[in-house]
Amino acid sequence: MTEAAGDRRPLTSRDSRWAQAMARRMAGWSITPNQISQASMLAAALAGGCFWWAGQEAGASRVILLLAAALFCQVRLLCNLFDGMVAVEGGKASADGPFWNEFPDRVADLLIFVGAGYGVGLPELGFAAGAFAVLTAYVRELGRANGLASDFSGPMAKPHRMATLTAAAVVSIFAPLWGGRDEILVVALIAITLGAALTALRRASRIIAGLKASKQAS
Repeated sequence: MTEAAGDRRPLTSRDSRWAQAMARRMAGWSITPNQISQASMLAAALAGGCFWWAGQEAGASRVILLLAAALFCQVRLLCNLFDGMVAVEGGKASADGPFWNEFPDRVADLLIFVGAGYGVGLPELGFAAGAFAVLTAYVRELGRANGLASDFSGPMAKPHRMATLTAAAVVSIFAPLWGGRDEILVVALIAITLGAALTALRRASRIIAGLKASKQAS
């Protein structure tokens, strides 16, 4: 994995002491940034699997599975954080890094959202959320391919999607207390789908405006 130092997703956690200390430690290990990126797909597969399995269970088993799903969503984000830090700050970037920087994220989005969709009995909603999540990244990379800076804006960029689904998983644990079950996860998937679609449109409009401005300036 490799990232241009000036073209990275703005993350406040990257400047935190705990993240910098952990990144330095990981840079000293034999692990590579690409392997960290690849691990994010495993975390996503576990998250999606837990969401799916939770849909088949009730009681304590469902609670444990939803907590595990939320945890693995966050592990996926930690992998996304540390692969870049180990590559850039740790000086371990590789030639094939750009591929591993992007490809695992697209797989991870699909695994998580499709698993969640099957878990709530609405696989089409999971596929829709995954498709629009991938579209946001495509539009961002389209802008960069045309010479513009990467646009990481929301309202449903990757960190926002994971925060929404993680929160929904935790809140869903308490749904039986008011006679509910999967409603919170369904609402979260709808919000992610619509928000990701809006994000893609917003980024697309900014690309068009940026290209027109570049043309006029030249």
